Formats: sequence, C-alpha cells, structure tokens
Amino acid sequence: MRLNIEHKTWYAYEQQVKLSTQYLRLTPQNSVHQQILSWDLDLPCEATRTLDAYGNVMHVLTLDTPHQQLEIAARGVVEILDAGELSPDPESTLSPLVFLRATPLTLPDAAIRDFALRYWHAEKPLMSLEKLMGELLLKMPYQPGSTQVSDTAAKVFAAGSGVCQDHSHVFLACCRSLGIPARYVSGYLYTDNVEHVATHAWVEAWLDGSWHSFDITNNTRSTRQHLRLAVGVDYLDACPVRGMRLGGGGEDMLAVAAVQQVHAQQ
Repeated sequence: MRLNIEHKTWYAYEQQVKLSTQYLRLTPQNSVHQQILSWDLDLPCEATRTLDAYGNVMHVLTLDTPHQQLEIAARGVVEILDAGELSPDPESTLSPLVFLRATPLTLPDAAIRDFALRYWHAEKPLMSLEKLMGELLLKMPYQPGSTQVSDTAAKVFAAGSGVCQDHSHVFLACCRSLGIPARYVSGYLYTDNVEHVATHAWVEAWLDGSWHSFDITNNTRSTRQHLRLAVGVDYLDACPVRGMRLGGGGEDMLAVAAVQQVHAQQ
C-alpha cells in the first residue's frame, strides 16, 4: 500500500516569543515494513538533524529571533510493505530492557496491575497480550476529547475512556508490570473511520526475541496501514513535535494530518 502523508502544525502566541526550540520526530526511516519514497520537512529555518537515544531521526529547530507564530510541515510518500505481524527493530544496540522502565505517564497502580494479571498466562504470552488488548478496549472505549495529553495511565484507566495515546500508556503500564519490555510508537494510520485521526500511537512488546505490535485502539496486531515515525518509553519521547520557549504568553496550537492511499496509475 502506498500512502501520501501531509502533516502541518501551527503555533500562535499572544506575545512575541524571544527564543524557541522544537524537537521534531517527523522523519520516518526505512525498514522491512516501510519504504520511504520521498519525504520533506518545510521549516522556517534550517534545523539540525541527529539521532536521539532511541534511534529516531530528530531535527532540532531553534528560532533565536522574536516571533509570534510558527508553522511546521511534513509531507511524503511511503510504501507500506506486507512484512507480517512482527514489527522490525530499527538498527540500534539499545537493549529491550530499557523499555521496562516506568515513567510518570505509565506508572501502573494497583488497579492496572490487577487488570494485567487477570489475563496473563505465562505459558501463552502472546495470546495473553492479545486478550489483554481486547479487554482494555472494552474497559476504555475510544472517546476523543475525554482526556488531556498530560493524563497518566492510572487516571485514564480509572476514567474508563481515552484515545490512542491513553490506550498505549495503559497497555505499556500493564506490560511492564508483568515484566515485559514495551515501547510507545508514534506514527500515522490510514483508515476510513472518520472518528480516528491520521496521527496515531500504538505499542510494541518484546516477546521471544522480537517486537510485536499492538494497536489497542483498533484491537489489532497488524500494522499494514501504519507508518512508524518514532519510538520511546512514552508519548513524551516519541511525539512528533515537542518544544520549549521563552516568552509568548498564551498559546494556540493546531495540528492537521491527512493520510491518503495513492492508487497505481492504469
């Protein structure tokens, strides 16, 4: 499947910002699952490209002149390959054990630990996590606008609803409470469901020497309609745009992403 991606983010500030730095994880990498045919970033000035601690491509964008608005755009064409259900690891020497670490966003409480143990059978780890994924979606139906980006796994689990970020954080908390390394994945999703936004998040869990994908929001392990951008221990490590600024007062932010299938010409 060939996909065309358009992703724009706008910031507007009440007052002039003296200095701002944005960390952009908006550049996907080639793998056995995806082939990048073209990809461009449209930025207000040149950014420094590097790899972060998790092997993600990261651009550091610094504006050191006063500004009151900021626009960031990413666009490209990607071929999603049918490489099976296993998600390949990027070229990295990072141990999967790094992804056992709980974070403030993914710290399991007693309710999450009990929920994970309810469906866990050590002799059938993959089947157990599949069951856990389905039961978690029943426990926390997809409901846009029901949570905030800073809400923790414990808070959204108790509330009983959320979006893909929340589903992923709770599933991460469950996996890590069971001693299973698991990591947050950010990216894009091609779907005909108008309720689901094009930017997406899912989880990869380390079992039997491989990373296995779990898209909790769609109750699937298939990533044949997914484009991976970045991985991390939680949302803060893998989100497409994250930054800091000096000055500016209040802020308005708008992000719009579109993922369309490109059909072969006859």
